[in-house]
Parts: sequence; C-alpha cells; structure tokens
Amino acid sequence: MSTDRIATTHAMIARYNAQDADGYVELMTDGACEATYRGAVLREGREGVRSGLKAMFAEFPHNRADILACYALGETVVLHEKVSRSPEAEPFEVMSIYTFSDDKVDRVEFIR
Repeated sequence: MSTDRIATTHAMIARYNAQDADGYVELMTDGACEATYRGAVLREGREGVRSGLKAMFAEFPHNRADILACYALGETVVLHEKVSRSPEAEPFEVMSIYTFSDDKVDRVEFIR
C-alpha cells in the first residue's frame, strides 16, 4: 500500500511539473484541500486546487518541484522538495505531507 501511495505522490509531482492542474487533481478526492501545516487552507476542494494551480502556473510558467526525499507511514506520505519558481528566483525547500483516503489524496499540508 505504501508503495502505491508513494507512486501517487510522485505522479502528482510529475503532473505539477508539467503544469497539468487537471491531471494533478485527478489523483485527489473531491473534497481534498491544500493547506499550511496545521493551519489555513490555501485551496479547498478539487476545483479550488485546480483553479489555484492554474493561476500559479500562469504567474510562474517555469515553476518546478524536485523530490529530494520521500517517506511513507500508514495513510501518509511526506516529500521533501526543492521548488524553483523561475530561473532567476532563489529555490526554496518544502516538506509536503500527503494524507490519503483510500487511493486518493485528501489533504496536502506544506511546511516551509
């Protein structure tokens, strides 16, 4: 099960890097959200995530995330990522915590 969940998160990052918001949200539940760690929801529901990503991709057309490390335990996968918004911008690191409901991601929380 953990291997499948890791594969799902890696597929999400591949779709994120391709700026494929539609493909990214296909791997999420209808009620999924993206949020700060233990904090405010940034994008709510599959449609909120889709529209938020499309807006970010329009603002940062060279946006990219590279996976530095990956961990899985139970219903959760944690990715350590390096994110670059543009060739000129300073990259930053983030921990992304993916919580699953069955085989779909239900919540992503970001620590930056």
